[in-house]
Amino acid sequence: MQLTTDHFLEKGDTLIEVMISFALFAAVAVTTLAVMNQGTGTVQRALEITLVRAQMDSQIEALQYVHEAYVAGFQRGVIPAAGSTAAQWTDIKTKYLVATASTFGQLNAGQCQLPGGTSKPFIMNAQTAVPQQSGLTSLPPAGGSLPPFSQVLYDGSTPGVITNAYGIWLEAVESPAGIIGTPYIDFHVRSCWDGAGSTVPVTLGTIVRLYDPS
Repeated sequence: MQLTTDHFLEKGDTLIEVMISFALFAAVAVTTLAVMNQGTGTVQRALEITLVRAQMDSQIEALQYVHEAYVAGFQRGVIPAAGSTAAQWTDIKTKYLVATASTFGQLNAGQCQLPGGTSKPFIMNAQTAVPQQSGLTSLPPAGGSLPPFSQVLYDGSTPGVITNAYGIWLEAVESPAGIIGTPYIDFHVRSCWDGAGSTVPVTLGTIVRLYDPS
């Protein structure tokens, strides 16, 4: 085979060209991974919010169940039978009513914090429809870590027993004194948890107004 001058003039990529190619590839790869991570974080956050809303809905349903039992058997001047579902409404009014709700979103060293002071946070046992204050916490268990989202955990071996309620609670605010019309109770349903990929805890809350024919 006879070699021509063109064969000798052909040359490959220089080192600089190869380095530029690698740099461009790395930039595209890093950008793609960042977008994927952001998308994963968004999906995770949406899932957490959905699961926390389900927990909050369970609390609201338990409140409505107790309220409806009280209203259905209401007789002015008659106290519901002790231990009955209707009696749980009276228990809420006796133990947990406050004039104003606490400031929502308070943090302690960047972590979720349960309300203090004159606040009376509580939780509804969705399995027994009984209000309780025990088990409320915003701290991880000893030697463990916090759940990935706010939730009420039940004892798997003993039905109807709450082991802990992590970052979720209720506050019952009574209607102003001298209100015209039927008195009511505003239930502030609140949750706070360390969201995935977020440096600031996520807070979620809603208010349910239930009227009290007392």
